[in-house]
Amino acid sequence: MNSKKTLIVSHAPFWHDGSGIPERSYHTIIAALPAAMVGIAYYGAPALGVICLAISSAILWELLLNYAGKRPITVGNGNAALIGLLIAMVLPASAPWWFVIIATFLAIVIGMQIFGGIGANPFNPVVLAIAILMVSYKSHMDFDAALVNFSLDFPSATDPLAALKAFGPAAVEHLNPIDLFMGRQVGGLGSSCGLALALGGIYLMLRGIIRWEISIAFIAGVFISAMLFNMVDPARYAPPVFHLLTGYTLIGAFFLATESSSSPVNFIPMLVYGALGGFMTVLIRNIGVYVDGVIFAILLINLINPLVDKIRPKAIGKVA
Repeated sequence: MNSKKTLIVSHAPFWHDGSGIPERSYHTIIAALPAAMVGIAYYGAPALGVICLAISSAILWELLLNYAGKRPITVGNGNAALIGLLIAMVLPASAPWWFVIIATFLAIVIGMQIFGGIGANPFNPVVLAIAILMVSYKSHMDFDAALVNFSLDFPSATDPLAALKAFGPAAVEHLNPIDLFMGRQVGGLGSSCGLALALGGIYLMLRGIIRWEISIAFIAGVFISAMLFNMVDPARYAPPVFHLLTGYTLIGAFFLATESSSSPVNFIPMLVYGALGGFMTVLIRNIGVYVDGVIFAILLINLINPLVDKIRPKAIGKVA
């Protein structure tokens, strides 16, 4: 009797371009460094401390899991370091040490290793970790409360999205889009400077690390959704440029929504995935209870990614 063999079907794409995980990780780190350096320039030594602790603890968590599971040591591929850097960039510069360590534990252990390691995670580990922290430790993710002791030479001493949520567009209409684009706003230590994040995103696109479809569709989704809300009631909803330049919008578009394991690989699905993320971001900001909707929006599109990625163009031809 012939032995039965299991049919193994892998996920597209099937063409290998010669690149590997280390190349992707280290190029993404390079792309994220300018935004992180802007955060260090604005917030000083505390921001540097958060970044160093996040990177080192993320590497340590992965190393411990490798030893505990008797798996090959994978910290050299740079993925854990990248996750640690991105975790730090979305945290306030005043985050206490234990909070940073919990964040990296959630990302590495709960968000990635528990599913089998890199490539097997259904959710972006950084997004999953931050979502849990936003629900569990709301006060530590409140930038106004967390950064109250910092002397910041910004046009506004409060988080623009928090001011919008509390007082409406009138409270933020004095903010200059150029100031927001240059990162002169209260927020995550590496997620506020739109210029640095955009340059990093363009670098990743040119290197072929990320595809433009998700990022552009995400930005377009935010812009169009915010524009429609603003057209309906300008006195209640902020204009689209404000939504593009505040909160986690640009780090979400270029660094979080594009995570390879939790995003589509086909053209139409990528456009749908990104546009839905942008739409959900504005919907949560304008109607939901949370100040910023990017994290939860990306978590939701991660959830529907397997369904979206099944969208295929109709085959050309006819049945014989």
